[in-house]
Amino acid sequence: MPVARFNQASSFHQIKAYSQTLKGKHLSEMFAGDPKRGQALSVRTPHLFLDYSRQRVDLKTMQMLEKLADERKLGSRIKAMTTGQKINETEDRAVLHLALRDPEGKLVIPAQIEDAVVRAEAGEVKEVLSHIESFSKEIISGKRTGKNGKPIKNIVAVGIGGSYLGPEYLANSLRPFAQDGMNLRFVANVDGADFVEKTQDLDLEETLVIIVSKTFTTAETMKNATTAKEWIKTAIDRHFVAVSTAAEKVDAFGINTENMFGFWNWVGGRYSASSAVGILPLALYLGFDNAKKILDGAHWMDKHFVESPFMSNIPILSAMLDIWNINFMGFKTRALLPYSQGVGRLPAHTQQVEMESNGKRVLMDGTPVDFDTGEVVFGEPGTNGQHSFYQLIHQGTQIIPCDFIGFINPQYPLGKATAKEVTHHQELMTNFLAQADALAFGKKSDNPHKHFPGNRPSSSLLLKQLDPFTAGLLLAWTEHRAAVKGFIWGINSFDQYGVELGKILGADHRGRMLQFNDTGVINVDGLNPSTAALLTAFLKGGLPK
Repeated sequence: MPVARFNQASSFHQIKAYSQTLKGKHLSEMFAGDPKRGQALSVRTPHLFLDYSRQRVDLKTMQMLEKLADERKLGSRIKAMTTGQKINETEDRAVLHLALRDPEGKLVIPAQIEDAVVRAEAGEVKEVLSHIESFSKEIISGKRTGKNGKPIKNIVAVGIGGSYLGPEYLANSLRPFAQDGMNLRFVANVDGADFVEKTQDLDLEETLVIIVSKTFTTAETMKNATTAKEWIKTAIDRHFVAVSTAAEKVDAFGINTENMFGFWNWVGGRYSASSAVGILPLALYLGFDNAKKILDGAHWMDKHFVESPFMSNIPILSAMLDIWNINFMGFKTRALLPYSQGVGRLPAHTQQVEMESNGKRVLMDGTPVDFDTGEVVFGEPGTNGQHSFYQLIHQGTQIIPCDFIGFINPQYPLGKATAKEVTHHQELMTNFLAQADALAFGKKSDNPHKHFPGNRPSSSLLLKQLDPFTAGLLLAWTEHRAAVKGFIWGINSFDQYGVELGKILGADHRGRMLQFNDTGVINVDGLNPSTAALLTAFLKGGLPK
């Protein structure tokens, strides 16, 4: 029997009616009326603590959201994902990134996967990890060198989108764990400035280039790959490896396929950081043992997500609170605010995971949605963001729910804790604690310019420290949060056809530029006047007159 559309579910209408009641309540009133609110609206685990008591919800709200999740068959959708069913229906693919951090098959059990090909591929995860382990240890030990016998000290990962955002977040988070003398750079933008600035201070004889492209056809990546090949010039087999599924194209490029690290169609780009896409460069940069701990942290969150009941399930609660804010409170933007310099690239990664996954206009069956899907996500590390956009968050006319992420222990302990002085990390955490309260409770003032209305929702996530395990845990939290919203809304969070049209139009312009390079003729046939003027100005090298 088909499941009703999201906004036709009986619990949807109940929540919609109840939301009108809470819209008239201030968080100050909610806290004053319930001294146990902080205890009731929080989740404690061995590795992280979630406090969502500053969200504009109460226990009744959460019970209604749980009913909505049940009505939308969330549990069966999660099970379908972990058993390799082809829930990415538009591309006829399974979604099994959980298998990447479960090589022993304890959560994603190969025997439960019906499709024989997918079942066999899931069994290859351990083999690829073993390949990464042996290769990374050869590089780090100096057994495998660059040309002229120089040890590899620089890793340049060339990829774009999911091929770099997640891995870059992890790499930046874990700089204190890097191998002595090892550098990791990511080249993503096809703007030549990215390649030049990331490589100009590197000794090419000490550099290993990793080309990351599933099909080995991504235009930006292959342009940068070709430039890297021209830079290295010789001994390609000693300075290039690939992460891809396209062995023939890898071989044609000049990379020995023995130096190709595979992944599979059931690994979507933005969900690929725990595949060879991320784990290969991270194993070289951090050492394989630390890279494995990233997978362990992600796997811990996977188990928590699959096995925990609703009211203690952090990814599910996070997603349902997003749905509450987007679809019932009308808040369509979310700020992700890590009070950690290391986690500074998590907002960028989350932008892709959320906005590419859930920025959809049709349901799984192809019919248009008539409710909001997706959300705008942005963020910066605290305290930088406080001196940038917090003015709008505190006093602007639009309400932006916030997620604060903090750590008990710093990565770099600076300063002394005395009766007269706080450490750097204590100073940072004064802000982590203060901002959530300032948003929630505000401050009255007779001067309207100094009045803070408060009643602005937020959640706080507190972890003990930022290390490979917790960095992986946060990665999985982000992935599952996005997937749950797609399951509830009834959209496909695992395709991204929205990026295709620009690529097609770009290929047309590439053809026109090739024609100009060959003949000097500017072909504007079929272009609208605006685009024709811009193309002409660009190719002529001067602004329109």
